[in-house]
Amino acid sequence: MRALLQALVLIAVVGAAGGGAWLLSREGDPAEGSFGRDARAAVAVEVAPVERATIREFRTFTGTLHAAARFDVAPKISGRLVRLEVDLGDRVEQDQVIARLDDDEYVQELEQARAELEVARAGLAEAQSASEARERQYDRIRQLREQRVASQQELDAAEAEAKAQRARVRLALAQVAQRDAALRAAEVRLAYTTIRATWQGDDPSRVVGERFVDEGTTLSANTPIVSVLDIERLVAGVFVAERDYPRLGIGQAATVMVDAFAERTFPATILRIAPLFRETSRQARVELEVPNPESLLKPGMFVRVRVQLDQADDAVVVPLTAVIEHGGETGVFAVDRSAGTARFVPVTLGIVEGERAQIRAPTLDGEVVTLGQHLLEDGAEVILPDGATTAAAPEARRRAAR
Repeated sequence: MRALLQALVLIAVVGAAGGGAWLLSREGDPAEGSFGRDARAAVAVEVAPVERATIREFRTFTGTLHAAARFDVAPKISGRLVRLEVDLGDRVEQDQVIARLDDDEYVQELEQARAELEVARAGLAEAQSASEARERQYDRIRQLREQRVASQQELDAAEAEAKAQRARVRLALAQVAQRDAALRAAEVRLAYTTIRATWQGDDPSRVVGERFVDEGTTLSANTPIVSVLDIERLVAGVFVAERDYPRLGIGQAATVMVDAFAERTFPATILRIAPLFRETSRQARVELEVPNPESLLKPGMFVRVRVQLDQADDAVVVPLTAVIEHGGETGVFAVDRSAGTARFVPVTLGIVEGERAQIRAPTLDGEVVTLGQHLLEDGAEVILPDGATTAAAPEARRRAAR
């Protein structure tokens, strides 16, 4: 058994020695390969030039369109709706009649108020006539008293009657004023049965957005009948995060996009910026004014608002596909055509717009790798799209093989 083990060990030693001799015999022949060394094949890549261009930073926010002005038309009195003059989507003019209520009861109240006013006026005329008679009687008795024909008691009684009658006249005048006010109130209530759309502003017309009731419905005071909207201009409400909030300002231009008109964009301007953030979302509300002269946009539509936050002119720009993470750093592979290699350059990114990225530092020129860079190491040999590897590349491989 021991003899067998010794024979196996001897065979292993002889084999190792033979293999080492073979490797030594191959070392001086670079044409046959470079076993035992870190020789890497050149990597085929695609490249793009580093450019100088203007690049802009945009941010897109989502939100909802709202009417610039909206109010509900409602009756000021209760009554049965007998006629609705407008319907959903109709355009209405300033002071246009929207609806009419049953006015029989209010017409009767008006007639009663008129009759009561006439009664009060008749009472006033009677009181004035009686007062004039008492005044004449008082004057006669006063003259007789001066002539010592009438007694002082008679004069005092005549004066008291005259004063009482003056008070009755004042009472009758107050009753006339009261009945006149009641008549005007009845006229106003009757006018309230005709419901009109009125608003503040220069816009001559608006549109009916919603209808809430039907004809024949008995309404209480302040029950909404229809809503009236101003859609000649709309307000887009969006929410922005803290990082973008300081970069927005009133009057800043923006672009609005909606799914209904995917091929179009609509101009907008920042109108208001909320001075506080919501605690739940850590976002602030921003409102933009959106002109809508064609009435294409409608309140309630979902919108995407695109705002330009920054711009860099004559910036160093590379394709975004050239930027990768390598060894824990962000950078690009810059091509050295004379050496047929690509070296990794850590960079500081700036604005990213679409498929382009700004390089703030360092200053680059030439070309960068846009495809195949994930197979590269710093200083690796590359094969360019035009097949160029330059004469230096084979020579560099031969020096590395020695």
